[in-house]
Amino acid sequence: MSTLLVAQLLNGLQYGVLLFLLAAGLTLVFGIMNFVNLAHGSLYMLGAYAFAVVGARTESFVLAVLAAVATGAAVGFVLEKAAVSKLYRRDHLDHVLATFGLVMFFNEVVRMVWGPQPMFVTLPEALSGTVDVLGFSYPSYRFLIIVVGLAVAAGSQWLIHNTRVGMLIRAGSVNPEMVGALGVNIRLLNALLFALGAALAALAGAMASPILSVQSGMGESVLITTLVVIVIGGIGSVRGALYAALIVGVADTLGRSYLPMLLRQVAERDVANAAGPALASMLVYVLMAVVLVLRPQGLFPAHKG
Repeated sequence: MSTLLVAQLLNGLQYGVLLFLLAAGLTLVFGIMNFVNLAHGSLYMLGAYAFAVVGARTESFVLAVLAAVATGAAVGFVLEKAAVSKLYRRDHLDHVLATFGLVMFFNEVVRMVWGPQPMFVTLPEALSGTVDVLGFSYPSYRFLIIVVGLAVAAGSQWLIHNTRVGMLIRAGSVNPEMVGALGVNIRLLNALLFALGAALAALAGAMASPILSVQSGMGESVLITTLVVIVIGGIGSVRGALYAALIVGVADTLGRSYLPMLLRQVAERDVANAAGPALASMLVYVLMAVVLVLRPQGLFPAHKG
């Protein structure tokens, strides 16, 4: 196996687990609470800013991550109580309009507080080196992202399928009135689930900020890919979100690496370099279209996940 292929597979895995951190929270809110939350990308952005600000002041990576997760959870909880809970019984179009307004609100708040210029995060020395993977040197921090993403996947699966809270969440998605009649505070349960999804989005923003620039509007583009992931995996399925995120991450990364090389065999270098990334960006949407034709419910629908 070539060094380039190993590197790109690991990069695809790293990108995939970042997508999963976003998709896990969004698929829970969308699939279980039946709420379309376009502001999920804004929570990702707020997590990145919280990580950058706290990290710069404390020079502690752990404190910065904790601050990002706490910020996401707190903002998510307040949003659910103040606005989202009023929209559950409304049409999905109302969800889209309300959360799109929140996207613009958070983008402007970020510009007012931190300005329009990007912020750049410096990694601590302990995470700026490399580790040996299959005889290949790979950046330590990117490997940490993979480990954190897989740990969150295992924890989310355990929470949903092996705890009383998970049982209530699944029951509440099917018959919230019955769960409420049994004495469960369904409103608090929904608020906690929304806050959990927000915390996961903020964690994704924190983990991505050292390898991307932190700036206003950074959540919009990644939100589109995240929606593709949950459609491919199956709406409401955490397991489906993980597998679909890994598939999309690897397909996108390999496509951007190898499609230009393949096109150079049949076209001029400049044309291949321009067309390759464009075709690679279309690859995940083609994949989604194929899945929707063959399995409209997704690869791993929630009732099987």
